[in-house]
Amino acid sequence: MAQFDLRFQVPSALTPESADRTFYWPTAGAGTFNTSLGPRLGKLGPVRRENIELFRLAAMVYAADRSVPRRAGRVNWTQRHIALSVPVHDTAPWNAITNQLQQLLDFLSGDRWTLTFRAARIPREDIAPNGYPDVQRVVLMSGGADSATGAFLARTRPEPHLLVSHVGATSISPIQQDVAERIRDLCPEGSTQQHAQIRFTRRQTQPGGHRFKNENTTRTRSFLFLALGLALASVNKVELWIPENGFASLNPPLGPDQLGSLSTRTTHPWFLTELSRLVSAAGAWGTLSNPFAAQTKGEMFRWLADQVGDDPASDLLSATNSCAFTNRRWLGVTATDHCGTCFGCLVRRASFAAAELADRSTYVIDAPPSEAARSQLEKASILPSIRGFVARGIRVSDIAAMRLPDGYSATDARDLCVRGARELETLT
Repeated sequence: MAQFDLRFQVPSALTPESADRTFYWPTAGAGTFNTSLGPRLGKLGPVRRENIELFRLAAMVYAADRSVPRRAGRVNWTQRHIALSVPVHDTAPWNAITNQLQQLLDFLSGDRWTLTFRAARIPREDIAPNGYPDVQRVVLMSGGADSATGAFLARTRPEPHLLVSHVGATSISPIQQDVAERIRDLCPEGSTQQHAQIRFTRRQTQPGGHRFKNENTTRTRSFLFLALGLALASVNKVELWIPENGFASLNPPLGPDQLGSLSTRTTHPWFLTELSRLVSAAGAWGTLSNPFAAQTKGEMFRWLADQVGDDPASDLLSATNSCAFTNRRWLGVTATDHCGTCFGCLVRRASFAAAELADRSTYVIDAPPSEAARSQLEKASILPSIRGFVARGIRVSDIAAMRLPDGYSATDARDLCVRGARELETLT
């Protein structure tokens, strides 16, 4: 079992044991995280205290996820046991939901999580005034095609809103900025749309130079993103939109040896419903929704094209990035290129085809820069699993195995999966 704590002061000398088991987040100076935010999120304004604590939990989950390598396996979904000691102001509301939170994180990453909440004094920090007093909605905008479509949808609504982007890999930041600008150009008379980019990553080394172990799958990064969005939404007590196509959100199993499609589970309808319920019970702001929960990605693409025209929609969607491999420097290609073999890339290609839109994206697998790159991409490709999934079809057992929230019928889930699988047929 891997165990981690979070502290707010960095000791003058770090032992190897402390560096391996403790994350540091001081109010000033270098710590474990690469961010301008302090542990009270003061720069974000008057964030609700429990949402600050939720973000600190998400930061620990994300950092631990990155710091405990998985055993190599065919589908790279091997289970780990990770224990966190989480500092909060009042342990009582968090202790009341600990077991359910653990189950939620288990579902998210496929691991076993143990959470312990401890009372701690959090260092004082200047709290900025509300930077977005008129905002009536917060929208997550990653730079991917789904979130871009969600940002455009928000632009067509009358409410002033804030696009929130999490910057992990620095290469994604200009893509996010470009997508936001394109949306404003496509809908110049739309509602007021502001854009905040927040840098937050775990450093490669601890203060003093101790190097972390590294795991690249990081299925919990989007939980960090979601907690960031809720933190900002808590300031004005407004709804958070998490735009994601409903087919990928359901995460249907591609085969008997795979728990899901290897995409994130953070937008799964049960996860979102349960997270909202739990964090609200703990006193945090938890009002959220996915505006595309009932649509496939191809249907989202077609909707956008119907609003702005095929060519403008193609241009916007092709400028987004849906690839799971955000760091492509080892391939010798640019940050805007896609690998073409991960689940996100393959669903993207199928969605362009289903929507009958020109796909102007660059996929490295179509013209690899080297044989080594081709071999690596083909080895990691999800295409064989997708072909098997399409050939097998959606089974009653697939739907029965899904954890659906109250009010989400198995019939609706099956219909959505059938439509999503039909789009994937273009890949076979």
